[in-house]
Amino acid sequence: MADATVVRSFALTDKIHSLTLELPGEASPGQFLHVACGDGLLLRRPISICDAGDGAMRIVFEVKGEGTRRLAAAKEGDVLDVLGPLGHGFEAPEKGRVLLVGGGLGAAPMLLAAKKFDCDAALGFPTAERVMLLDEFAPRVGRLDVATDDGTYGKKGFVTGLVEGRLGDYAAIMACGPEPMLRALAKVCAGAPLQVSMERRMGCGVGACLVCAVKLTDGSVVRACKDGPVFRAEEVDWNG
Repeated sequence: MADATVVRSFALTDKIHSLTLELPGEASPGQFLHVACGDGLLLRRPISICDAGDGAMRIVFEVKGEGTRRLAAAKEGDVLDVLGPLGHGFEAPEKGRVLLVGGGLGAAPMLLAAKKFDCDAALGFPTAERVMLLDEFAPRVGRLDVATDDGTYGKKGFVTGLVEGRLGDYAAIMACGPEPMLRALAKVCAGAPLQVSMERRMGCGVGACLVCAVKLTDGSVVRACKDGPVFRAEEVDWNG
């Protein structure tokens, strides 16, 4: 547990907010922070780390409830109660390029991965108004492809369409986004080395409460916060 001072706070879109916190230490792509939202709100919010370095960590989140509204209202100099970095992140291949796949808000944690790995990126968003972080991805990746569901930016269609036909070019594929997207991507990438970051509600963030259970194909149940949130796609029971 640590006190983290807000050093920058701004809106990325009408619903997505960015907070940079003074927080020293190392973070791996795919890890998250568990952030307390203030008096009267018991449960912390698990938020993936978007970027890290130079004594700071950045989180990007959707403003959709009282807790995230309070976080979005934080000003420079405010102090937040933070646990982390927590969880098991993405694993780099021994050699070869990586393809990063982000859907919607799931694009945010892939930005740190883009800093760490030799990679290309495929990002998908609902519409042009929700597109974000492209100017930050561009200098970090070799190739950047973007799709929107309605075709108002980039290629029309889902992000899975950007991945099809390219699997043989990469030693690893790393993805974060809504579970329906990850499920569809697991089918597209069947047989390929796909790692997925599973979004789950979390109570404690350290594996004690079992709120964030993920069922695996061997019948076991694991915890996204402690055993994940990143898993190999072939391990996950997508029908569980």
